[in-house]
Amino acid sequence: MWSELRGLKDKTDFGTPPRDGLPVTLEIDGVSVTVPAGSSVMFAAAAAGQAIPKLCATDMLEAFGSCRVCLVEIEGRNGYPASCTTPVVEGMKVRTQSETLRRLRRGVLELYLSDFPSSEIEGGWSEFHETLKAEGVTESRYGNGRNHFDATIDQSNPYFLFDPAKCIVCSRCVRACAEVQGTFALTITGRSFESKVAASQDQPFFESECVSCGACVQACPSHALIEKSLFEGEYRHAEPAKT
Repeated sequence: MWSELRGLKDKTDFGTPPRDGLPVTLEIDGVSVTVPAGSSVMFAAAAAGQAIPKLCATDMLEAFGSCRVCLVEIEGRNGYPASCTTPVVEGMKVRTQSETLRRLRRGVLELYLSDFPSSEIEGGWSEFHETLKAEGVTESRYGNGRNHFDATIDQSNPYFLFDPAKCIVCSRCVRACAEVQGTFALTITGRSFESKVAASQDQPFFESECVSCGACVQACPSHALIEKSLFEGEYRHAEPAKT
């Protein structure tokens, strides 16, 4: 089923995996779309050609609902639910764009940028950067507070590196390691500002249980995990935010 759907819309990330239930018809921004029961609102929106911004979601992993960028409005419901974890319902009417949603998304993205190197914003080509561009976010109003810019880059693996300064702690790498590869070599340690991606017992990647499959690198939306082959010469550490 998934390969067939991929063939219909190549290069489209539906945000959450496909389901195999009875057909459910709903409206996304006035566009009628029919998807299997159990599908997420995000999946339905992608199928209808109304892509919703996302960071922690990808169709190769189960929904996680942590980034809060994919909020939507649903007629008859209060609040702004995450589209990746909200299942479709027959007759549901969803809005993916409004001034309120744009304001909420911009606020969330600016919070991410408050701990993201300003020197790494312009010219970036990651999914995170594309989302910033799509939402028109180029800087954060929250100023310079605590950050992870001086965190040590892990270059122990011969194929890829991990730069914590660009990590948005979305857990996609952790989930890819578990759900795609089944290695369970990665985890998120700490809480709040101290949260970080850790390999095995907080070891360098090459000394951990990591098998260098690359699933984490493929899943990372911010290029915190990135192939070394993309760089000529030595990788440069992100510069501190401008004051």
